[in-house]
Amino acid sequence: MSVELSPMILAIFLPLFGAIAAFIAPRAAWSIGLATLAATTGAVIWLARDVWAKGAVMLPLGGWGAPLGIDLRADGLSVAMLALTSAVGFLVSIAALDSLKDAARQRQYFWPLWLLLLTGMNGVYLSTDLFNLYVMIEVIALAAVGLTVLNGTRDALRAGLEYMYASILGALLFLMGVGFVYLHLGRLDFAGLAGAEVSGSLIAAMALMFVGLALKIALFPLHFWLPAAHANATAPASALLSGLVVKAALYIVLRLAQYMPFPSETLLTLVGLMGAGAVIWGGIQALRAERLKLLVAWSTVAQIGLIFVAFARAGEMGLTESWKAAALLILAHGVAKAAMFLAAGRIKDEIGHDVIRDLDRAPIRPTLAQFTFALAAISLIGLPPSLGFIGKWSLMEGAMAAGYWHWVAVTMAGTLLSVAYFSRVLTAFLRFDRVRAPVGEHQGWALADAAPLTLALAAIGLGLMAAPLLSFIEIGYPFGVAQ
Repeated sequence: MSVELSPMILAIFLPLFGAIAAFIAPRAAWSIGLATLAATTGAVIWLARDVWAKGAVMLPLGGWGAPLGIDLRADGLSVAMLALTSAVGFLVSIAALDSLKDAARQRQYFWPLWLLLLTGMNGVYLSTDLFNLYVMIEVIALAAVGLTVLNGTRDALRAGLEYMYASILGALLFLMGVGFVYLHLGRLDFAGLAGAEVSGSLIAAMALMFVGLALKIALFPLHFWLPAAHANATAPASALLSGLVVKAALYIVLRLAQYMPFPSETLLTLVGLMGAGAVIWGGIQALRAERLKLLVAWSTVAQIGLIFVAFARAGEMGLTESWKAAALLILAHGVAKAAMFLAAGRIKDEIGHDVIRDLDRAPIRPTLAQFTFALAAISLIGLPPSLGFIGKWSLMEGAMAAGYWHWVAVTMAGTLLSVAYFSRVLTAFLRFDRVRAPVGEHQGWALADAAPLTLALAAIGLGLMAAPLLSFIEIGYPFGVAQ
């Protein structure tokens, strides 16, 4: 019997086998990693062509479909997330070749952990089964905690421990929700959820799973672990954690809202208020941050909140359109935040510190990294023509059309805060009056600069391609768009 090779199988198992090989052969880990990423990217491109030509693609594993077996499914949104993960991950890996070249131990464990992380994320984007999603988010958590503590400092270890506690608690809550679903329906596949009547058991299950995912996403007020974890990890690890890891849990929230709708307008408003709290609190803390990477980490808290504001922008009746704004902001944040963390790492490496108030005292000016940071800030602030601007515009347009002006006010407040805290850094880049030595304006040009600059330019350029991008993510996505 012939077995058809599927790009969905390759997207999950190639990085898994790559992680095992990189662990077994640490001297060749970087070459194994890059080869695996290239092959996985090829599988994603193959899958994207299939989805573009055929619409949503379904694959029953082992020939056994749901509810007895597990189905893998790819549509426009899942392929867009796979493409984001592959593209950002590949460029972060290129940057890691340079930034970790003098840290043999970090380099040895970075590649297997990163490839294991990629396995879990690709599994999330292709899964249609709640228990399978639980397994994949645990794989992600295992690798993400390892990447957090990779540099071995006391602060990183403490942050990794907090991350591990939050992740374990979030996973347990999610698993309890999965158990409630199974007790009520006797199945865990998305198709079974779609036809179920809303009941007390399903509401409890949705609440448990949402709180568990909110812990993993670091949604306010459950964000306590994120700033320290992202700020104390190595630059490549921070870029992966902020640019990619939190997106997996955000994606699951979108999928659950598709198949298990929020039972009331009040609950959806509460989710929006949690997002608004994150926008304001994260912005205030970013204004107070003393270190560059800590500022970038707090801005992640704020921008995660904005994604939930986008999701709630037009209430329960507007969910069929609001997911598009949330998806655009997820993609924009993934690209721009990875660029910003890599640029912040380059600035710290060249100057020797990342204390914001002393950035303008250094005679060394890593101008390319500073320029990259500024480009990424344009997208995260939401200035045209960036993809971040398109996402924010979509958010406000939908909120105004539905008469939800309070979400417009929250978005504008978040934008002003982001201008304020990023201006703290950008102003330091432009000041030279406190320097007491000759200024080396062109320090820091290296291979590690190419990856963040490419990502920052992509964050701007993707805004010009927003219309075809939206058309693609709608393919096969049954959230009131296409079956």
